[in-house]
Amino acid sequence: MDLKLAGKTVLITGASKGIGRAAAETLAGEGCNLILVARTAVDLDAAKGAIARKANVKVDTVAADLSDSKKVDQLAKDFPGIDILVNNAGAIPGGKLLDVDEVTWRKAWDLKVFGYINMCRAFYALMKARGSGVIINVVGNAAQTHDPEYICGVAGNAALTALSQSLGSVSPRDGIRVVAVSPGPVSTDRLVGLMRKKAQDRTGNAENWRDLFKPLPFGRASTPEEIGAIIAFLASDRSGYTSGSVVIIDAGLSARAQSF
Repeated sequence: MDLKLAGKTVLITGASKGIGRAAAETLAGEGCNLILVARTAVDLDAAKGAIARKANVKVDTVAADLSDSKKVDQLAKDFPGIDILVNNAGAIPGGKLLDVDEVTWRKAWDLKVFGYINMCRAFYALMKARGSGVIINVVGNAAQTHDPEYICGVAGNAALTALSQSLGSVSPRDGIRVVAVSPGPVSTDRLVGLMRKKAQDRTGNAENWRDLFKPLPFGRASTPEEIGAIIAFLASDRSGYTSGSVVIIDAGLSARAQSF
């Protein structure tokens, strides 16, 4: 299927690894020019090099910590003409209510929750002035599963889900679509690290981490590429009537209210 995205300019945050990088590679394959944003320049350079070897598109990189709103403002100033924004930066730590102190909670939300909000505010204004644009917020299914052992993420993801629904319910008036993508477990380096720790805590052997995936639907986590493909489709005019929606990609985990 031709997604008719060739020539579009896409800004992706958290773009150097995992879902962000997979989305970047998929969109580059569709002919999109990219602005890749993440905190670590070395990882961004690696992602840019990998994409350049596969696709003949323009790739810019920006090393920036988007928990700093000044960096968000600078991005909007430097790249005012983007067609598609993919908010993906941020990792919220696990833990029950009494495990997560205020400093940790605020630091996590500064990047993911307020980072997304600030990016939406900055780029929505630019898109509104042009009368077109797409914003895709990569959130996470904790908003649906309500796992009390991931309560900081549950609350943060719920906020971003509601933000996406609320903004996306009126954005078509401005020619803009806003959509949330909520993956369940995704086999990123970060998830593997978490599973190794969980396996060590449960069994005393970190190498048993693969066994923890067996209860999942299909016996595995999703791949970053599966999420990247959904992002590309939602960004395209093939999904032109989609706004204010939450696309949950977790093989039914949240549908049966079971956390992982």
